[in-house]
Amino acid sequence: MFQSRVISLILKRNKASLNSILANFKETTSFRASSSSLSSSSSTVARSSLYGFRPLYKGNYMPSWRNMSTAAAVGMENKEGLKLLVTGGPRAQKAVGIWLFGSAAWVFSMVILGGITRLTRSGLSMTDWKFTGSLPPLSDEEWLQEFEKYKQSPEYKRVNKGMSLEDFKFIYWMEYAHRMWGRGLGIIFALPFSYFLRKGYITLRLGLKLSALFALGAGQGLIGWWMVKSGLEEPPSEYAQPRVSPYRLTAHLTSAFVIYTGLFWTALSVVMPEPPAESVAWVRGAAKVKKLALPVSFIVGITAVSGAFVAGNDAGHAYNTFPKMGDTWIPDDIFNMKPLIRNFFENTSMVQLDHRILATTTLLSIGALWWSTRKLDIHPAIRSLIGSTVGMAALQVTLGISTLLSYVHVSLGTAHQAGALTLLTLMILLNHTTRKPSVSLLKSLPQVAKTTF
Repeated sequence: MFQSRVISLILKRNKASLNSILANFKETTSFRASSSSLSSSSSTVARSSLYGFRPLYKGNYMPSWRNMSTAAAVGMENKEGLKLLVTGGPRAQKAVGIWLFGSAAWVFSMVILGGITRLTRSGLSMTDWKFTGSLPPLSDEEWLQEFEKYKQSPEYKRVNKGMSLEDFKFIYWMEYAHRMWGRGLGIIFALPFSYFLRKGYITLRLGLKLSALFALGAGQGLIGWWMVKSGLEEPPSEYAQPRVSPYRLTAHLTSAFVIYTGLFWTALSVVMPEPPAESVAWVRGAAKVKKLALPVSFIVGITAVSGAFVAGNDAGHAYNTFPKMGDTWIPDDIFNMKPLIRNFFENTSMVQLDHRILATTTLLSIGALWWSTRKLDIHPAIRSLIGSTVGMAALQVTLGISTLLSYVHVSLGTAHQAGALTLLTLMILLNHTTRKPSVSLLKSLPQVAKTTF
């Protein structure tokens, strides 16, 4: 119902914009005819300023990421092969871009807050859930009522028995903040979305994407409660500590990563409708980088998912040594569970071993990406981005080892989770920057980038 109303509103609002474009087409054509004598002399300058990359002396280029934004769409709305996601000009494009980047940053903070909530064992402190949320306890009596509910949970009986009311308030506030921060995201997404729809800035294609992301965000709350509910059930063994299902935790974290990826990619597409390209040679180089970046991105994503299984199984608290796992390289119990497939998702030893192998593979694959592209003729911004990705991958592995050796200290564990999303961000940016330009831009590019001496 919501998506159908969005689509109808998009069509209604964009109808006026289309009529305006058609009404001004003759005037635009006349202007182009009168200015044709200037086009050849200004094409190089326009192309350089279009993407925010200015040529420097002695053949060097200095990328300016800040300028790769709304200016990229100016004067390109009618060019062949380019479909803008936002109507209304550069100001509308900039406003929508800021909103989407802000929403992506909010999701990023949600992932960090969720990591802190999990590492402080606060996630099971609230034993009920309402879609719209509710006020926190405001009186001593209400706090005691909430505490009594928590005392009935397996976590209190087996882990936190004897906990004081003040300690309970801390974990309650952590979980409450996490839930309300998620609801806040829904508000800061929905209100600007409605405003931009009414202004007619959102095209049908963009409206469909954002509607799907909004639906995923709403479903994320349900997935979160589905995850928490599994931790409120009695464990199968009297010796096992209560914890949420690793499968549900992985679904919850993976869903957050998908939403973040969708928001960040869409924001980049709004403010940077064309990739940075100043020559055909650089476009060809970017295409070669893209072929390598895609499988590396897949490895980065799989490694992040395996990290969720490490968290869901508390596997970080086992084998707190490196590079060996205890006294051996490979533990003896990695295939103890039946059927065999369960070991990869539920066996603590196997889950941690998998994550170690995948993390090492990620670092090596990103290093191989850098090595394979070091001699390619590519845009300086892309080369700089690859170098940043290598540095982030090395930092992430260092954070992972430090987290393991510290027995999963809260600050290090949180930084490691944030590092995973940062590395994913760089890979998203690399893939977006190396995508194929429009036909019109490709036709206008010189074979080799020109330099100024």
